[in-house]
Amino acid sequence: MKFLVMIYNDDTLLDALPQGEFDTMMKGCFEKADALREEGCLLDSMQLESPAQAKSLRMRDNKMSVMDGPFAEAKEYLGGFNLIEAENMDDALRIASSFPWARTGRIEVRPVRDMDAVRQRVGA
Repeated sequence: MKFLVMIYNDDTLLDALPQGEFDTMMKGCFEKADALREEGCLLDSMQLESPAQAKSLRMRDNKMSVMDGPFAEAKEYLGGFNLIEAENMDDALRIASSFPWARTGRIEVRPVRDMDAVRQRVGA
């Protein structure tokens, strides 16, 4: 079963880390990611640029509007994600808990919907 592990950052907590601690955490994450890849648990992972570099768009009445930055101001923002393979939610939480980012933000674990089943259901 696939799960998306979303890493939410809080700049206030990241900025409060002792000098060099962020790099130590990142190095540990890369090492953990490499191990999870070797085990076949980590399918993909990406880090996102800051929300200041984002654009948000919406369509209303067939008109598109584009805004700079994220749609909502928030203390925590999505900083990256990992797509993992796990037996169940408990296993996914175990894997997600091995990343240090819960100390400086929040980690959300969400099951990935089986799109083949949805395709079949809707006849696509």
